[in-house]
Amino acid sequence: MSAPHERPTLAPSLYAYAKGLCDRDPDGQPPQGGHPLPDTARTRGRRRPGLRYHEALAAVTDALLPFLDAPDPERAAAEVERALATTGVVREQVVFAAAAAVERPDEPAARALVRSLARHLVRTGTTALGVSAGLGLLSRLAEPEDVPYLRVLGLLDGLVHPVDAALAPLDRPAAALVWLIHRTRSEELSGLVAALTTGDRAAVPALLLGLPTDARGMGPEVARRVTEAADLAALLRADPDRPELLGRAVHLLARMTSSRDYHAEILRYGEAVDLYETVAAHAHRLPRDVDHRARLLTLALDLHSGASYLLPWPPGRREAIHRTLLDTAAWHGEAPTDSDGRRRADWIRRTARRLRAAPSDAPRFRIEVAVADPGDPDVVETRFLIDGRPLVPEAFGPGPGESPERLLDSGALRAGPEPREVRLAEAYCTEGCCGALYVTVRREGEHVVWSDWRRPGGPAGRPDLPVYRFDAAAYDAEIARAEHDHGWTWPARLTARLITAGLRDRPDLLTRWGLRQGWISTDFSEPDTTVVTFTGPPLGDPRPGPNGAERESRQFLWRLPDDGTPPERRAARVLRRLVDEDPRALAEGS
Repeated sequence: MSAPHERPTLAPSLYAYAKGLCDRDPDGQPPQGGHPLPDTARTRGRRRPGLRYHEALAAVTDALLPFLDAPDPERAAAEVERALATTGVVREQVVFAAAAAVERPDEPAARALVRSLARHLVRTGTTALGVSAGLGLLSRLAEPEDVPYLRVLGLLDGLVHPVDAALAPLDRPAAALVWLIHRTRSEELSGLVAALTTGDRAAVPALLLGLPTDARGMGPEVARRVTEAADLAALLRADPDRPELLGRAVHLLARMTSSRDYHAEILRYGEAVDLYETVAAHAHRLPRDVDHRARLLTLALDLHSGASYLLPWPPGRREAIHRTLLDTAAWHGEAPTDSDGRRRADWIRRTARRLRAAPSDAPRFRIEVAVADPGDPDVVETRFLIDGRPLVPEAFGPGPGESPERLLDSGALRAGPEPREVRLAEAYCTEGCCGALYVTVRREGEHVVWSDWRRPGGPAGRPDLPVYRFDAAAYDAEIARAEHDHGWTWPARLTARLITAGLRDRPDLLTRWGLRQGWISTDFSEPDTTVVTFTGPPLGDPRPGPNGAERESRQFLWRLPDDGTPPERRAARVLRRLVDEDPRALAEGS
């Protein structure tokens, strides 16, 4: 240890602080969200107002570089903590990101100096910024001996993200457990975390079976972290004859394929291929109910055109597993009598039929519409396959392809004489938060060209996208096929599309009432209900005149439950009613 006058404060290191908390209650578990950092861990320096992210990164980098080759790493660690306190940076994540991006030397002796500095910061650092810098430097240099220190520091609130990033390459189950300690909210998950924290592995299988199955209680990242922390792949390898545990693996894998998160979690799960193999080998042992069939088909769909296609498959294995899952998921006989079961059985038949009809030889360009299991609501997305590979998860990641209504029904993908920019995908949390994927479509003689890609606000580190050139005749034929393909849809959704088409031809049906069309689709939680939205003044206001835009405006939702009438008749009836009836009287105002 450095002499007291060489340390930024007389406080104990954060590692010693966290270790002391663990030693006081060796059989207990940390509180939800982890232990709070001590007051002494916060940097006393003053935050620089107006410091932008890239400026903060540069300030941290400048503070670190002079000490990377210091011959006395222990003394240098104390100097680093003092230097960081003068940067005006106060966020641990920024310090970690800057340190992790520092170029590591190739020469072994120089790398050893950086590793030693990083270890001193991690093990003896007294400030959150100093420890975060050490974690960043260690993130590509850590070795198994660092794992115990990282696991202990991961119990402190404020260090979970840096510890997770440094620990995951060495010990994914430990990193996942650190993450769950800080993110667990439900009682069921808390029980699993407690068993894993105290080393009660015998209790893990039963606790896994008690986890929530709904999408709200088990998001894609939570599903991945639970699978990693429990080492589910190893549990199944050790005991593959447990159908209930296999069913839970199918559920967690299916949740990881969802696009309703900031990443394609299935691509971040290091044992995804192994778990797919185990599931496929034993899927025939699962109960033949609608839940298991629907989730197996979800996996088959993702292997065909989703992110799972991009996993590191040995030659031929993806195709073989896809066939196995598709065959096992097939629905024969009568549908369940309850409405949810019947809806899911219809989806299984419809989706399996479409997967079987897909071309066996991948064409150069293919468009497919993917509809998620109605029992696990998700978006309806347009997928683009280029030479068989799914474009959006490879090129973008934090969200799905746009809806078929936006891309296909509108004709947005048609290649005309003038270049047209098209948004192909949007982040799960909206473009303004985490970005989108745009391409410019143009016709050049006998070719259609996709070029000038944009990913505003999108994830960093994605590969540059090439210019794609497609035979114009084949491209036009594929667009026409996709636009006229209604095999993916269901009655309520087709009704919505037909109403939209009718209003596109007759916009006066709404404008005559002083109203503007909004989105028209199906209810997310009630997919058999068509929803027509529009905005305008409240019912009873006079129709807008020249200053109508200044009047109060509300959104209205006209809900149309499926009554068994053919979609064409239902849509025509709605459009006829708009001729004589003010739709505000039929709708819910907000």
